[in-house]
Amino acid sequence: MKPQQVTAIQESFAKVAPISEQAAALFYGRLFEIAPAVKPLFRGDMLEQGRKLMATLGLVVDGLSNLDSVLPAASRLAKRHADYGVKPAHYEPVGAALLWTLERGLGDQWTPELSAAWAAAYTILSDYMIGEAYGRSAAAE
Repeated sequence: MKPQQVTAIQESFAKVAPISEQAAALFYGRLFEIAPAVKPLFRGDMLEQGRKLMATLGLVVDGLSNLDSVLPAASRLAKRHADYGVKPAHYEPVGAALLWTLERGLGDQWTPELSAAWAAAYTILSDYMIGEAYGRSAAAE
């Protein structure tokens, strides 16, 4: 990723962080709308799940300027998700729900360039996580 993309992601996430509870609710609402098959994977308190989501996103966003610093945690997260029943195909609707949520949260500040930056970051991370949890061949599919 280009440094200006990392900066744009970090600056935009800082604007969403104050509404993290609402952003998480939007995200999960959208995810369950576009991928209803994943809803049974979430059996706990969704408010707490939303807090975990936003905290994890915050750590990843902060670490984007030194991606190697977040990869070990991303690997562990991917393997845990696989244990919960997450499949490689689930990563695509998660990415779509994330971008949709960010677009709603940022409104007029959501630009095609910012969308491309977030999409690039998500693709890099999700491909890595799929490879870690399911093997490199799954990430290439």
